[in-house]
Amino acid sequence: MTRLRVGELRRRVAATLEHAGASAEMAAATARALVLAEAQGLGSHGLGRVAQYAAQLARGRVEGAAHAAVATARGAAALVDAADGLAFAACELAIEVAIERARSHGVAFVGVTRSHHAGVIVDHLRPVAAAGLVGLGFANSPAAMPAAGGRHAVFGTNPIAAIFPRAPDSDGTARTPLMIDLSLSEVARGKVMLAAREGRAIPAGWALDANGEPTTDASAALEGSMLPIGAASSPKGAMLALVVELLVTALIGGQFGFEASSFFVDEGNRPRIGQAFIAIDPDALAGRAAFLARVEVLVTEMLRDPGVRLPGERREALRRRAERDGIEVADALLATLAP
Repeated sequence: MTRLRVGELRRRVAATLEHAGASAEMAAATARALVLAEAQGLGSHGLGRVAQYAAQLARGRVEGAAHAAVATARGAAALVDAADGLAFAACELAIEVAIERARSHGVAFVGVTRSHHAGVIVDHLRPVAAAGLVGLGFANSPAAMPAAGGRHAVFGTNPIAAIFPRAPDSDGTARTPLMIDLSLSEVARGKVMLAAREGRAIPAGWALDANGEPTTDASAALEGSMLPIGAASSPKGAMLALVVELLVTALIGGQFGFEASSFFVDEGNRPRIGQAFIAIDPDALAGRAAFLARVEVLVTEMLRDPGVRLPGERREALRRRAERDGIEVADALLATLAP
């Protein structure tokens, strides 16, 4: 293992992606996102994705020269075209537009079309909370889950994220926003990818094989489909995945998950999936002071039970530690990055 500073890791990731054909802007935005994920202990969305993105750039699945731009806008709604590039620069632009329009209109809905894998969705929402707004985020991905009652993959794991800013504590110290981020599969597909890479079995109830049968073999699961949340007893997870699929495709012109080639193979089509972000200004509703006060009432009630951990606190603590102490990287993984 080798410990590197966060800034050095960003530089090496960006250099790797530029060498594979990404523009400097695209590479820098992607490096920021991947290193942030790694800093939070989210390896499935961190440095392990660099080689994957680089291979897809080299093989034309991603347009390295793409420049994200606002394609259409009206009132509180806007659409950003990622132009077949990596998603992160396009998502950064979408968030900037969402904040600006939410301040003008009270709420904003901004979609990102012709996009790619967007990593940790709640991390895109951090600037929304920093601006004092509430943020919601959604994304689809290549097909990995069956519809309710089905056996073949139709929906992506389709994450949902939300962020809620908090008032500073009594001495003025900033509090970590409440950050919620969940995949609608029983577990994130990236965890199955890591298990397959390491030769580990996965728990029963996570996935089906290519024949639609339950499996604990991680490699077989990657050839098959993930199970939606609660699939053993309820169709609710699949229904939520359907809602997200439509929000980020039919509304904004993205491709459905079953139309996009897997992110876990180098060859395939340009996925052209979608993301969508909502920003809400509390001042347009009950007011910022009332909102912040009510959040603290709820947090206080939650924390009456000693086992409660507020969403986002652990990953934020890990991020701060990484900023201070650096990040340990396995030598084999480090060897995939530019020097």
